[in-house]
Amino acid sequence: MTDNQGCGHESCRGRRGGGGGGGARLIDARMPELARCLTLFQHVHAITGGPAARIDQAGPYAVPTLRGEAFAIHQGAITLRVDPAGIAAALIARDEDAVALRLLDRAGRTVHQGQLLSEGDRLLAGLAPTVEAGASREGWPPPPPEVPPAWQRGDQLAQLDALLTDDAGIARRTAFHEYRGGAYRPIEVEVVASVLDHVCSVGLPIGVAVFAPSTMQACAGKVHVTDRTAGGRVFAAVADSSLELDMTSVRACHLVRSTAPHGPTSALELDDENGRCVAVITQFGMVGEDVHAAWEHLAESLPDA
Repeated sequence: MTDNQGCGHESCRGRRGGGGGGGARLIDARMPELARCLTLFQHVHAITGGPAARIDQAGPYAVPTLRGEAFAIHQGAITLRVDPAGIAAALIARDEDAVALRLLDRAGRTVHQGQLLSEGDRLLAGLAPTVEAGASREGWPPPPPEVPPAWQRGDQLAQLDALLTDDAGIARRTAFHEYRGGAYRPIEVEVVASVLDHVCSVGLPIGVAVFAPSTMQACAGKVHVTDRTAGGRVFAAVADSSLELDMTSVRACHLVRSTAPHGPTSALELDDENGRCVAVITQFGMVGEDVHAAWEHLAESLPDA
């Protein structure tokens, strides 16, 4: 979903879109104001990701969580986690009869989009307060002081948060020799599709997170169906979400173990050609002991790269 559309464009300079024409207007991107806006909408097609990985889900927004807060998957609801320091602006964009909410990073890229599917939601979008271009961060509290990254001795959540703040994990990956909170090893990229096929066939639920700059969208549940194309794309219906991976753009995969509620828990981290983590496949939070044991048994069986 990440693209180069940003608030420097003519259509994004605080102008209200009207009727059947195009246009966009900036809205308050601060928390909790943005959370209040997101949770207004009940029928949304939410998309996060980029060329290598993408997740789609239709439904209402759950209250998004911020880096450093507790995290849980909300079944049936769109689950977002963001680094507020990296979200520079939010806007409501209108194109003919379509209305979408977009989150933009500091480079002006769309890092998350929620297409409003119902007429009621499109009307509610008009209630979102407008802010002036270039002033959307005025009055924001100062950023917290810089602290040493916590992932070196951190748990599973610390690893996910590092991917939100560390240019999708590039610096973390190059410094993994400092990791004291768990273990990691590179595995064959080709096994990822087989992992999805396997968990689908045996009914083993999984958790999936897809990353864009400063943004993560996640889901958890059983994999209902998988598919592959001759061009290297892998599709999986996970719970009420759709995962798409372009395996030709996934250049590395690492199995990372970190502490979670059931003890050491494995995660498959997929990196693009630039070394940025684009997706994570794991178990989130509290799951059945049998589910955790089956997932760890599968992870241990995966071959090294």
